[in-house]
Amino acid sequence: MADAVNALPFFYGNITREEAEDYLQQAGMSSGSYLLRQSRNYLGGFALSVLHSARCYHYTIEREPNDTYAIAGGKSHRSPVDVIDYHSQEMDGLVCLLKRPCNRPKNMQPKVGPFEGLKEKLIREYVKQTWNLQGAALEQAIISQRPQLEKLISTTAHEKMPWFHGSITREDSEPRLQNGSRTNGRFLIRQRDVNGSYALCLLHEGQVMHYRIDKDRTGKLSIPDGKKFDTLWQLVEHYSYKPDGLLRVLTDPCPRPDGEIGRPLLPRDHPGLSPVLHNAAGGILSRLRTVPIPGLKKNRGSRHNTMDNLNPYETRVPGNQAEAMPMDTEVYESPYADPDELRSSTVDRSQLYLEDGELGSGNFGTVMKGIYKMRKIEKPVAVKILKNDDNNQSVHEEMLREANVMQQLDNPYIVRMIGICEAESLMLVMELAELGPLNKFLQKNKQTTIKNITELVHQVSMGMKYLEENNFVHRDLAARNVLLVTQHYAKISDFGLSKAVAEDQNYYKAKGHGKWPVKWYAPECINYFKFSSKSDVWSFGVLMWEAYSFGQKPYKGMKGNDVMQMIESGNRMDAPVNCPPEMYDLMRTCWTYKADERPGFTVVEPRLREYYYDIAQ
Repeated sequence: MADAVNALPFFYGNITREEAEDYLQQAGMSSGSYLLRQSRNYLGGFALSVLHSARCYHYTIEREPNDTYAIAGGKSHRSPVDVIDYHSQEMDGLVCLLKRPCNRPKNMQPKVGPFEGLKEKLIREYVKQTWNLQGAALEQAIISQRPQLEKLISTTAHEKMPWFHGSITREDSEPRLQNGSRTNGRFLIRQRDVNGSYALCLLHEGQVMHYRIDKDRTGKLSIPDGKKFDTLWQLVEHYSYKPDGLLRVLTDPCPRPDGEIGRPLLPRDHPGLSPVLHNAAGGILSRLRTVPIPGLKKNRGSRHNTMDNLNPYETRVPGNQAEAMPMDTEVYESPYADPDELRSSTVDRSQLYLEDGELGSGNFGTVMKGIYKMRKIEKPVAVKILKNDDNNQSVHEEMLREANVMQQLDNPYIVRMIGICEAESLMLVMELAELGPLNKFLQKNKQTTIKNITELVHQVSMGMKYLEENNFVHRDLAARNVLLVTQHYAKISDFGLSKAVAEDQNYYKAKGHGKWPVKWYAPECINYFKFSSKSDVWSFGVLMWEAYSFGQKPYKGMKGNDVMQMIESGNRMDAPVNCPPEMYDLMRTCWTYKADERPGFTVVEPRLREYYYDIAQ
């Protein structure tokens, strides 16, 4: 496959997004021009860069487990070329049809990434030492097992890199960075546990910042809410040319002390590793599991208990929080971090103090500000109090359902449920977002920048992507239900209509029409009572319109029936004044009529992320 792709005249190899955009724009081509490049974060994957209306769009083509290729959310194909051929006939989620390849300049070969040359050497070293093969047998083993070998070598190549310091402690890492040249951007990576957790240690203005790098259930590596990578060396390569949420780019690798090998932690008593693998050349062969080759005996490994979970938010960044993402600041850590006390879902009334003045009200009752006195700390909270009414049993049950949903959610961009307090009234105790609803904040603060609005909208998309991944449908996503902790930190709230859906059924069907926010609802919600993450995407498009119009009401002056007629006729709201065209284009995409053609938050969130970082720089 690699040779076939390398031979394509429009394949540029390991170039960056910015380089791809330069090539497309220098060629002076029209909409539909495209090129193919190597993915810099997905092993074996590619990226498709497309020019449309003088703007470049980028789509990842992932290599799937069965060795097929697909753009996220799209159809699977046998090869990247088949993906391109398909999208030259069908848009199917792309911004336009692929019309004309942008070929490499004459005599230019595809750019080889820093790892490619090292990879062949490491594969041969591994096969030779693991199975003691030479000559034709060695070549046959490499040919027959190349995909598995490439993955094994690629995911452990960091052990050869000078910036990988193995299983040193946080305290040991800091003097290594602070001694010698104190260059801003100097960095190293250390291993935190045997379960795939690392830390990126970065020198900034003489201080060392520690960013936790976690591995998700699919094996992808990322800093909290950051871009995901298959390997550590891809993560380092990315942050070496783009800060993308870090305080600065990585500039100067901090080498290991002379003679020290960056060997990772190993599970205790690992029986599946041969002593020959622990060689002096480095730790790269030390963790590789044996790849089965026909006719060769396979070693058997064993499972081990992983270490206890550590604090998931390791980052501590002082200074200018206005320019930092929440994941770079202390506010990203739970403000209710007394885990022993929060294991209970109930709040003792004697620990809860209500203050005068309402934060809001509704049919259920009122929302008051309060103080929650824990053993170690006091925190301001919001308390949703049910009216004392003999006829409110249904509202009581609704509040309990909302509490049940919220207690299952744990994400930095979703309002945290602290617990239920049953005293003189039923009370839901939640973390407080002092600045209130997004729409009201923007109505009062017309000087808010487009960058700031994009930052907040992007955070909402991250919270919604989390809900989508966990099979929750919000059903009431609107700017009024996004609360601001600070001007730079948004959280999704109000889960009164939310539903969990079964994994084998990606939608919830209501029994009948309720008192619904029709102007935020997708056509299938009104017509068929069907709610899914895709209908939440439609609502998110309306929320974006509210945000970029500084809190105006959508479809102003129109009734629900008028709105539905407008949508059915193919019309949509006009762009808000001074709204960036890229963001209005995304709104229109969210308002795709058919749910199965509408993108999910796994597509929407990266588009917002890329635009935010583009304008932030």
